[in-house]
Amino acid sequence: MGLKMNLPTIALFLLLAAASAAGANINIRKYGAQVNSDITPALTKAWKDACQTPGTNTVVIPKGTYRLGAVQFMGPCKGHIELQVRGILLAPGDRGYFKSGSWVNFQRIDGFTLSGGGTFDAKGKHVWGKRSCSGIRYCGDLPISLRFDFITNGLIKDITSLDSKQFHINLLGCKNVTFQHVNVIAPDHSPNTDGIHIGRSTGIKIIDTKIATGDDCISLGDGSENILIKGVTCGPGHGISVGSLGKYKNEAPVVGVNVVNCTFINTQNGVRIKTWPNSFAGTASDMRFENLLMKNVSTSMLIDQLYCPWNQCKAQIPSKVKISNISFKNIRGTASTKDVVKLLCSKSFPCQDVKVTDIDIRYSGRDGPATFQCVNIKPTTSGRLYPPPCSSH
Repeated sequence: MGLKMNLPTIALFLLLAAASAAGANINIRKYGAQVNSDITPALTKAWKDACQTPGTNTVVIPKGTYRLGAVQFMGPCKGHIELQVRGILLAPGDRGYFKSGSWVNFQRIDGFTLSGGGTFDAKGKHVWGKRSCSGIRYCGDLPISLRFDFITNGLIKDITSLDSKQFHINLLGCKNVTFQHVNVIAPDHSPNTDGIHIGRSTGIKIIDTKIATGDDCISLGDGSENILIKGVTCGPGHGISVGSLGKYKNEAPVVGVNVVNCTFINTQNGVRIKTWPNSFAGTASDMRFENLLMKNVSTSMLIDQLYCPWNQCKAQIPSKVKISNISFKNIRGTASTKDVVKLLCSKSFPCQDVKVTDIDIRYSGRDGPATFQCVNIKPTTSGRLYPPPCSSH
């Protein structure tokens, strides 16, 4: 026997279904959070309740300044969940407070939005001048500000990451995540403060974002696939980097990277691909760097297969990372050094299928003229090219 419902019953059923799908807005003040206080317990409880409620649910942090300890926001959730940060969140200043390697960590969520126009202030100035490790030693105990682990179908928009102690934003194992209208801010002297680092993730988009920091504006580790970086303003910082690659065994390929319509201001590099000498095997392929504006950039285009910071490697043994199918097109602007373009490839695995089209980068220093270096590479060139390709060896 079929189930029969009259019109009023059907209307009520549809209304309840819509209400369930719509979810709820959850203000953390209902959980006892107050301005200028520690909201860690309240926010943690609000997140758990929202995560376990079907439908689309939004946790709201109102305008104001709050203290926030190290937190983990865990999935999976029963529906799409959004965290709206409208205020300013302050991290603990003491580096000894952090045990997990991150300040704010989002994990294993399918359907997630972080928004609100607010600021994550990591108070990095408290540790930059007090680091007990420098040079070749890596400060692994300093926390990453915002960590996204295994997020699927995510949107991070209209937020600011300020003065991270280490990386500002780190992605691992993510799929189909977009960053839009994100601001990353730290001074040029802040150490190891990469803006956005991507590792073993696919379908990542970084759009209309401003990054000023002390290290790479964006860095792509192994396993980065199908990456779009568009409309990004980078500087100060070290530019947009693929790598470094080849340091570890069984690194996943980097493939399908598009960097377009970006501006670099007072950066050490523009776009670069870097691999270690004496490396493990690996590949980096199918990359397009197009419509880029350089303003007072040291080296605008760089392939560096001799990457050896602090001279702690066997630089005489060539890299085993294969680089192929790379396009540099319509890159223009000004340089702060004469080393405008450096394509330094591996002797064992010379770069293959590299195209250079319409390059015009000017240098006016007394030690000029500008140079375009080529090592173990024969790029295909076309259009207007300045400096002349492979003009220095």
